[in-house]
Amino acid sequence: MKRILCFGDSNTYGFIPENAGRYDRNTRWTGVLANLLVGKCEIVEAGCNNRTCIADNSDGVEFTGYKILPKILNISFDIVILSVGTNDLQFSYDITLDELKKGMDFLISITKLNAPNAEIILLSPAKLKQNVLNSFFASKFNIFSIEKSKHFPEIYKDISQKQKCFFIDLNEIVEVSSVDGLHFSAQAHEKIAFKIYSVINSILSKKINVL
Repeated sequence: MKRILCFGDSNTYGFIPENAGRYDRNTRWTGVLANLLVGKCEIVEAGCNNRTCIADNSDGVEFTGYKILPKILNISFDIVILSVGTNDLQFSYDITLDELKKGMDFLISITKLNAPNAEIILLSPAKLKQNVLNSFFASKFNIFSIEKSKHFPEIYKDISQKQKCFFIDLNEIVEVSSVDGLHFSAQAHEKIAFKIYSVINSILSKKINVL
């Protein structure tokens, strides 16, 4: 059975925008994906609220992508899904787009070093909405965060082409909730799961054909 790692932030964890809870396993995209692939693949959920890609998170190692990922990759994976970067745009980090691009590029290099035989699927985060400035998260994100997030698709696409990864632009499938301008609705999680499922099926079928 193939093992798939879903590595990401609160939108991988399954944060509910209405009440700050967590979607159940049958609702969050990682769980829906697990149900779609039951009997074929084992899904390892590694979503974490407030996790960054490259910014050193004051909450600790688990919340800092490039620091925790090597520890998670201490077991073998056939496919690694990477979905981080939004939290790096918190204004306290003052990160530039170039720094974000280099950070995401570095995260993929870490993945290749620790899981050299794994296929990598890179997800471009969805752009932030103006509503984030009227939510609890206005303490973390500002207008510049929103403007920077508009560049997610082009940045992540460039990285995926350079690193020869599979690429999914979440902006082509879903948008963040109007409730907090940051997280996904239950319906969006389902759409994400089905899109990833189609890419994984393509990867698995190619591997079978090669064999």
